[in-house]
Amino acid sequence: MRKKALFISSIVATVTTISGIILSNKLMYIKQKDHDFILERETKAQRFDEAWFNSVTKVELSIASPNGYDIKGYFFKPLATKNTMIICHGVTENKLNSTKYARMFERLGFNTVVYDHRRHGDSGGKTTSYGYYEKIDLQAVVHFIRGLIGEEATLGIHGESMGAATTLLYAGIIEDQADFYISDCAFSDFKQLLYAIVKSSISIELKWAVHLTDLFMRLRDGYWTKNIVPKDAVKNIEKPVLFIHNLHDTFIPCAMTIDLYKAKEGPKMLRLFEKGDHAQAFNEDPIKYEATVREFLDQYVPHTLLYTS
Repeated sequence: MRKKALFISSIVATVTTISGIILSNKLMYIKQKDHDFILERETKAQRFDEAWFNSVTKVELSIASPNGYDIKGYFFKPLATKNTMIICHGVTENKLNSTKYARMFERLGFNTVVYDHRRHGDSGGKTTSYGYYEKIDLQAVVHFIRGLIGEEATLGIHGESMGAATTLLYAGIIEDQADFYISDCAFSDFKQLLYAIVKSSISIELKWAVHLTDLFMRLRDGYWTKNIVPKDAVKNIEKPVLFIHNLHDTFIPCAMTIDLYKAKEGPKMLRLFEKGDHAQAFNEDPIKYEATVREFLDQYVPHTLLYTS
C-alpha cells in the first residue's frame, strides 16, 4: 500500500513538474502573430492606412535597451507639435497593431511613437517577461524621446494588455516621468492571472504547476511572478491614469482593472466598454473610445491641446 502511494505521489510530482516546464516555456517563448497576418487583419478592418503610413513624416527608431539589444520602432510626425504619445502593444502583437492608435492621437493633437517589445517584431530579446524587462525597455524609449522633444513637451503613454501592465510597472516602479498614462485591459497581478488560466485551460488539480512555473521562470529568466504586480505599482503613480477595460473580457478579467483603479490614488478615470472581448474596445467602438480619451485629456491634461510649437 505504501509503495502504491509513493508511486502515485511520484507520478503526480512528475506530471506537475512537466506541466510547470511546459507552462514556463509557453510563457517565455509565447508564439507571436505573423507580421503578414497582422497587416492583413488591420488593413481589412481599415485600421491600417497604407497610404498614410507611406506618406506621413516618420523616423525609424533603433534604441539601445539596457537589457542588451535594440528596440525598433517608428516616430510618426504628422503634426507641427512636440506633444507625443508612446504606444505599447500587447503580447503576440507588434508595432503595426499600434498604428491605429497613432491615427487617433493625431486627431487629438499628438505625434506618436510605436515600437516592438522585446522578442516581438523587429526588436531583440530572447524571452517575453510580461512587463518585468519590458518596463526597462520602456524607460529607455521614454528617455530617448524626451531627448528629442524636450522637457517642456507633453508626453503620454498608452498601453494595451501586456503593454498596459508594462506602462503601469514603469510608472509605479521605475519612474513616473510621463505626464499621463492610459491603461487598456491590464492585468493587476500576473500570478493571479496564471492561476485563472491554469484553472480554465488545464485543471484545478494542477495549480501547483503555477508554483513550479514561478520557480522555473526565476531560474531561467531571472524574476519571480511576484515581481509583476501592477496593482502594487499603481499605488506609486501620481500622474493621471485612464483605465479602460472590456466588461466581457474572457482573457484578463475586467475585475483586475477595477482593482487597479481602486488602488490608484489621485487623478484617475475608469471607463468600461460593453462591446468586445479582450482589448477590443477601440476596434468595436473607435468613436466612443476616442471621445473617452478626449474627455480624460480635457479633465486632467488640458494643456496638451494648447502646446503646438
